[in-house]
Amino acid sequence: MNLIKQKNIVLKSEREFLADAFFLESEKKLPLIIFVHGYKGYKDWGTWKLMGERFAKAGFYFVKFNMSHNGTTVEDPNNFADLEAFGQNNYSKEVRDLEVVIDHFKDQKEVDSENITLIGHSRGGGISIIKALENKNITKLITLASISTLDRFPKNEAFENWKKDGVYFIENARTKQKMPHYVQFFEDYENNKERFDVENACRNLKIPALFIHGSTDESVTIDHSEDLRNWTKDSQFKIIDNAGHTFGAKEPWESDTLPKELDEAVETCIEFLKS
Repeated sequence: MNLIKQKNIVLKSEREFLADAFFLESEKKLPLIIFVHGYKGYKDWGTWKLMGERFAKAGFYFVKFNMSHNGTTVEDPNNFADLEAFGQNNYSKEVRDLEVVIDHFKDQKEVDSENITLIGHSRGGGISIIKALENKNITKLITLASISTLDRFPKNEAFENWKKDGVYFIENARTKQKMPHYVQFFEDYENNKERFDVENACRNLKIPALFIHGSTDESVTIDHSEDLRNWTKDSQFKIIDNAGHTFGAKEPWESDTLPKELDEAVETCIEFLKS
């Protein structure tokens, strides 16, 4: 069977953004997986393409996409070419982007619209949990190295300085860019605090969930996924030994095979989705 790759499909919420779809030619409709990248993430980072191909070959219609305000552009999807957009990002925009992606792909002729899974990495895990509660089309949820709270803002003096200055910057370790965060991000969270309560969303989920975390995650500690598991009624929890935050992957990724930690995580996902 041929593996079909549809690259850089243009979608639009507040602004245009791009999505990719990977799937095998098939007579029957395929379960849909939508992958949600995390903070400072994008659809073409590292190993996400290889991961998408693996899910497609396992019989899924796999979608990955760039958040509309993740700093990439339609013209330049592989770089943070629009730092102003990055600074204007917030959780409301990310949840809205995800809704646009769900609406678009659930109606594709190859897709089984009654079998839709969200897979969120890191902050994308938190966004996926919120959307899994809100959107009744979602039938399963998986997170990879997810955060357990969206309250990830500066504290104490740093927070007061942020409010006073209106912006703070974080250096991207890989690109060395100074990436802006405007105070509107926090204001959006404060104005939607109940909606963006990850614990509450987990406690009210009525679909099966799988939470995967690396034992040596240097960015989001493993207790985040332990909390998600404890809050979610129908849930499974998997620890990947010796896996960091990106499960052995990095950007750029020169190999044509997945790192063994991410390979194990993907196999765990496939088993969960086919069980």
